[in-house]
Amino acid sequence: KLKMSMQNSYTSKREEKGKNIQVVVRCRPFNVSERKANSHNVIDCESVKKEVAVRTSGPGSEKGAKKYTFDMVFGPSAKQIDVYRSVVYPILDEVIMGYNCTIFAYGQTGSGKTFTMEGERSQNEQYTWEEDPLAGVIPRTLHQIFEKLAAQGTEFSVKVSLLEIYNEELFDLLSPSPDVSERLQMFDDPRNKRGVIIKGLEEISVHNKDEVYQILERGAAKRRTAATLMNAYSSRSHSVFSITIHMKETTLDGEELVKIGKLNLVDLAGSENIGRSGAVDKRAREAGNINQSLLTLGRVITALVERTPHVPYRESKLTRILQDSLGGRTKTSIIATISPASINVEETLSTLDYACRAKNIMNKPEVNQKLTKKALIKEYTEEIERLKRDLASAREKNGVYISAESYEAMQSKLTVQEEFISDYMEKISVVEEELKRVNELFVDNKKEFEECVTQLQNKEQVLQETEKDLEITKNKLAEEQFVLLAHVQTEENLYDTANELLQSVQDSTKDVSGLHAKLDRKKTVEFHNCKVQESFEKKMDDLFNEMQQKMDEHHVKQQGMLDIYTESVVCLSSRQSAKAIESTASHQGKFINSAESYANEIEQIFSDGLKTVDQSNVQCEKLSSSMQVLCQKSLHWCDSTSDVIESFRQEQMSFLVNGKRRLQDFEQVRVHNQPCCILELKTHHEAEESALSSLFEQVNSDQGEMNLRVKKLSEQAQAGLKHVNCFLTEELKEDVPTGTTPKRRDYSYSQVLQKTEPRDYLIDQFRKQQEEEPHITFNTDVFVQEESVSEQVNVIENKPFYCVIAFLHKKTHYVLPFGVGE
Repeated sequence: KLKMSMQNSYTSKREEKGKNIQVVVRCRPFNVSERKANSHNVIDCESVKKEVAVRTSGPGSEKGAKKYTFDMVFGPSAKQIDVYRSVVYPILDEVIMGYNCTIFAYGQTGSGKTFTMEGERSQNEQYTWEEDPLAGVIPRTLHQIFEKLAAQGTEFSVKVSLLEIYNEELFDLLSPSPDVSERLQMFDDPRNKRGVIIKGLEEISVHNKDEVYQILERGAAKRRTAATLMNAYSSRSHSVFSITIHMKETTLDGEELVKIGKLNLVDLAGSENIGRSGAVDKRAREAGNINQSLLTLGRVITALVERTPHVPYRESKLTRILQDSLGGRTKTSIIATISPASINVEETLSTLDYACRAKNIMNKPEVNQKLTKKALIKEYTEEIERLKRDLASAREKNGVYISAESYEAMQSKLTVQEEFISDYMEKISVVEEELKRVNELFVDNKKEFEECVTQLQNKEQVLQETEKDLEITKNKLAEEQFVLLAHVQTEENLYDTANELLQSVQDSTKDVSGLHAKLDRKKTVEFHNCKVQESFEKKMDDLFNEMQQKMDEHHVKQQGMLDIYTESVVCLSSRQSAKAIESTASHQGKFINSAESYANEIEQIFSDGLKTVDQSNVQCEKLSSSMQVLCQKSLHWCDSTSDVIESFRQEQMSFLVNGKRRLQDFEQVRVHNQPCCILELKTHHEAEESALSSLFEQVNSDQGEMNLRVKKLSEQAQAGLKHVNCFLTEELKEDVPTGTTPKRRDYSYSQVLQKTEPRDYLIDQFRKQQEEEPHITFNTDVFVQEESVSEQVNVIENKPFYCVIAFLHKKTHYVLPFGVGE
């Protein structure tokens, strides 16, 4: 019997830190069937970003794209050599260093797992296998191993084995027996709790790279494949290709050591949809077993990621063999293969989800302990001696002999017991690991506890200081609250006062608006009256100028009439006798005196008229200077003007009447003196009559003209009076009461503002109150003093009124426009 994992029995040196499983994604190109199905691409591979995006919404759409990030990403254009150099080549150095490493391909059926692991041969055979661009990981790996070992120049041996897992049964693909149906048994390695022993598994020594190709061809010939609708050469089983390397090293002391490294290359069967693959009967059972083992692998990955206490390795032989590769001491890399076609998007998402979970699995790789040549020879010698003893006992029949049935029963019982033992050993190992973890946690917790005790002491000291500070802070807080309550009470009182003031302000604002409206109306009336008064003043000036002109003409004509009278009297006196001349001279003197008095009276009347005009001008000037005085004196001025004009007319009429009366007196004197003057005047009678008649005619004519002039002056005076009445009644505007002018009223508002007592005083009062009655609820009303508004004026005297309102109540967010009518 040979063991599958001999070196796992040796103790190993643990690394300080764990390492996550490396996960690589490879996307193959479209195949013929996918193109025939008119499937579109749903995969975007970003090798630089190491990102895979799966579009689930439709072709060319960015929405619904699900992105995954991995350690490496290879697109459809990636070559076999690219995958090998990036993934496998670095692992070979670790295998030669003495690590156990595993690389396995995982993915949907037909996604390129076997092509990646084994590859193909070119048709023209112009390339060697390792140089063939279609060669996979396994041939390139073996070729590289021999090159590296040969370059080191050390003694080495390479052994390979090829195990197949088909329908949960184990088969040796390199067995020399022609019976391919011979099943192998698997047991737990008692010297390694995570290792297994495959009873009867053939390990073939490989001496050069040429032998590798023959071994691979022999194993490929025995491996079970079948055609399905999704893959013409679908692998119906899992294969595990193991390479074990023994290398000899010599220490500085000259002691020979054996270094062991192992590489497992696993090609898993693909998960498949039975309905889509067309598998029936036997192929359907194969697919069911494949999916069952892969499902168990997924549960193992999930359990390792979630760190559950129990990991179901034993539910499948595949997971049992890969137990050390998943969460153990092996360096593991997973190559997840996917299809870019939209018809496989569900399987692609499932593969990427499992691969993304597997990234979080933590392995703890360990270098296999190097064995001395003596220890290895001793182990082999002991094994040989044991086998010799068994052989001698069989030859000598020195032992216990039982029937074949009993032996089979014992073997079956032993197998069952071994399985129970392995289960218990696994549980014990789990418990031991848990115990070890608990011990580590205990040590860590103890250390943390000691640190916590120290910190607690420091914290208690800090707490005491903090409590003191807290007590001081509480006292300060109580004082601040006391002061704050006093301020709050004052603010509430000020708020009430401010409301009253605001109400008064609103009322006064309304009244001021009404007064401004009345002033605007007054200004409008005054402006209109000023314009009308200017027009009226111009008309009156024209009227008085015309009257002045006519008075001047009347004066000239009066003077001419007096001259005519004088000439007539002189002519008359020259024809009379001396006595008559004397008498006439006396009468003439009287007449001249009368005429001069008439002229003086006319001049006096004219001067009075001029004075009256001047007074009218003065009154007009006064009227233009003050409309209010004009409103009060306009009627008086018009009455005065009318009286002056009427007086002037009456004086003119009285002058004419007096003249006529005096002429009549003169005629009476003449008639009275006629008897005594008949003789003297007889000779001159005709001439006197002629002169008198002409004089009477002239006087009558002058009287008519005087009457006409008086009539014209009266008409002009009436027209002027009419203009004045029209000016006063029609053109001048009066301020009509609208009823909106505010009435005088008294504004009621608070005359006292409240002010909070000084802070120091409040704190002293609070402390006294706390000393007297520590649990009393303090009241701030007693600490509010009143201050009259007049005393506050000095504070806010030079501030705008809206600042005063904001000062009285800071919560008022509007400002009254009290800049009007300053």
